[in-house]
Amino acid sequence: MKRMIMLLCMFVACMYVDAALYAQPTTYAPINQTVLLNNQVNVIPLRNLAKRHMALITRLDETMSVAFGDQLSRYAPLDRFVIPTQPESYLPLDEDIKFYNTIIAALTTEDLSDQRLLQFIATQAVGKQVILAVFGDGTNLKALDFRYYPILWTPAKTEASAVDAAMSVFGGLACTAKLPKSFSPRYTVGAGYTTAKTRLGYADASTLGIDQAQLETDIDDIMEEAIRERAIPGGVVMAVKSGKVIFEKSYGYHTYEKEEPTKVSDIFDMASVTKITATTPTIMRLTERGIVNLDSTMGHYLLQAQGTNKNGTVLRDVMLHEAGFIPFIPFYADLEPDDLSSDSSAAYSVKVADGCFIRTGFYDDVMWPTMLHSKINPTGNYVYSDISMYVMKEVAEHQTGMPIQDYIQQEFYRPLGMQTAGYLPRQRFPKQRIVPTENDTTFRKTLLQGYVHDEGAAMAGGVAGHAGLFATANDMAIYGQLLLNRGEYGGDRYFKPETVDLFSSKQSKTSRRGLGFDRANPDTSKAYPSKLASSATFGHTGYTGTCIWIDPEEQLIYIFLSNRVHPVRSTKLYELNVRSRIQDTLYEAIRKK
Repeated sequence: MKRMIMLLCMFVACMYVDAALYAQPTTYAPINQTVLLNNQVNVIPLRNLAKRHMALITRLDETMSVAFGDQLSRYAPLDRFVIPTQPESYLPLDEDIKFYNTIIAALTTEDLSDQRLLQFIATQAVGKQVILAVFGDGTNLKALDFRYYPILWTPAKTEASAVDAAMSVFGGLACTAKLPKSFSPRYTVGAGYTTAKTRLGYADASTLGIDQAQLETDIDDIMEEAIRERAIPGGVVMAVKSGKVIFEKSYGYHTYEKEEPTKVSDIFDMASVTKITATTPTIMRLTERGIVNLDSTMGHYLLQAQGTNKNGTVLRDVMLHEAGFIPFIPFYADLEPDDLSSDSSAAYSVKVADGCFIRTGFYDDVMWPTMLHSKINPTGNYVYSDISMYVMKEVAEHQTGMPIQDYIQQEFYRPLGMQTAGYLPRQRFPKQRIVPTENDTTFRKTLLQGYVHDEGAAMAGGVAGHAGLFATANDMAIYGQLLLNRGEYGGDRYFKPETVDLFSSKQSKTSRRGLGFDRANPDTSKAYPSKLASSATFGHTGYTGTCIWIDPEEQLIYIFLSNRVHPVRSTKLYELNVRSRIQDTLYEAIRKK
C-alpha cells in the first residue's frame, strides 16, 4: 500500500507537468536488449505523431516509471497514469484514459500473472493502439500468447533498460535483439522483429569512443567562465553525433538573481534562428512543390509590392540577402504616444509584452507599407537584412493561405515531435518555463519573458519571418537531424534530399550564404562558426545568444541556447568567443577518439 500511494502521488503530479519537462537520463545500456514481438504491421517505431493522443499506464517502480515516462516524453507528449493494484479501481482508470487513442502499458513479468490486468489492457486495444512494454524474466510471456498488439520485452528491470525500451518505441534505437529461448508456442527462440533507427537517440559520448568525462569538464570550464564574466546568466549546450545526443547540459540560472536554475527543458527566444527554422523550411516546401519559384519576383506574389521599387525584386536575391534592402528599420524609435497602451482593448489588441499593447493594425498600416516603400540599393551585394524574411513570410502566407505560425505546426513541428517550438509561447506554456531576455527600459518598459525580444517582431504581434520563434534544445536537435538526414525523420519524408542540398549549400557568388541558411566562413582565419568546422557546415546564430550548426561531414549538430541580452544587451559572449570555443571542444573530442 505504501508503494502504491507513493506511485500514485508521483503520477498525479506528473499529469500536471508538461510532458517535455524531462531530465537527462544518467545511464544507458551498452546494447539494446529490447526484443520486439507482434510487430507484423510495423506499428513500431510509432509514426503519425501529430494524430496521436498518448497515455502511459504503468505498474513499474518509481525509478523505472520515471525513466521510461521521461524518455517517451522526449519524442511526443503523453500523460501518465498508475495502474491500481485493486481490479475494482480499473473502472476509474478506464474513464481517465478513454479519450486517448494510443496506450503504452509498462509492466513487469510478475504482473503478467494477473489475468484481470491483462484483460483490462486487452479491452483498451479495442479501437485504440496498445503497446505493451514488459521488463524482467520472460517466463510469463506465455500469458500473452493470444495478445496481438506490439510487445517490447527486455530481461532487465533497470533504469537503463527502461530508457532503451522507450527509445525503441519511437525509433531512437533500432530493435535487433531476439528471444534467447522459447517461452511459449508463440514466443519461441529467435523470435523478434527488426526495426531501423528513425529518430534521435540518446547515449553517452563514450558509446562513440569519446571521452565523456573530459568533454564535460572542458565545456563546463567554458560555460563557468561565461557565467562568471557575466556574458550570460545561464544556458544549455547540446551536441548530436551520428544521430545520438551525446552531450546535453544546463548551466547557471535564468537571471543573475539566481532564483530559477536553468534546465535542459527550458524554452529560449531563438531570435534570428527563426529564419532557418520557420520561414526557410516553409519556403523549401513551397519551392519543391512548385508553388513558389525563387526566380520570380515579389510583385508576382504580392499585390502590395506592385507599383513599388520592389516589384521586380527576385525572391532568390531576397533569400540570399542580396536584394538591396536596407538592414532594418527601427520602427519602435518612431512610435507616437498614442501607438501604445498599458491596457488591452479593441483599439489596442496586439500584445507586445506584459502590460504593453500596440495599436491594432499597426503592422498592416505602418510597418509593412514602410518596408515595401523603403530605399533599395543595387542588387548582388550581400547586406544582411531582416526585411528579407518579413518579405518571405508574406510570400509564404499568401501562397499557403495560412498564418505561418499555424503552417509550421501543422506541416513540421507536430509531426516531427517538436513539442515546444513555435511562436507566442506564453499562450502555450507557463511563464516560468521560458527564459527571460532583456529588461526593456525604452520601448516596452518591462522584463521580457515569453514575448519576443526583437522589437519589430513584437510590433508585428510576435510572429515574424526573421524572429519570434521559441524552442528547447531538444526541439532544435530534432530539426537539425531532419536536415542532416536530408529531409527525412521518423520514417517520414518532409523534403526531397535535393531541396535540403540546394538551400543549405553555397548559392551566392558574393557571400558564403545558402538560401536562408548561413554557412561556415571559407576564410578559415575567421574561425566561424568554429576553426574546426567543415566547409559544408550550415546553420544560423540568434541575437539573444543562440545558435544551431549542422556539419554533414562530421554528422554533428551543435546547439547553444542562452539569454546574453539579460538584463541588458552585452557583447561579452562575443568577446569571450564562447559559442565557437565550445564547438571547437566538440570537434577536438570527436577527432581525438
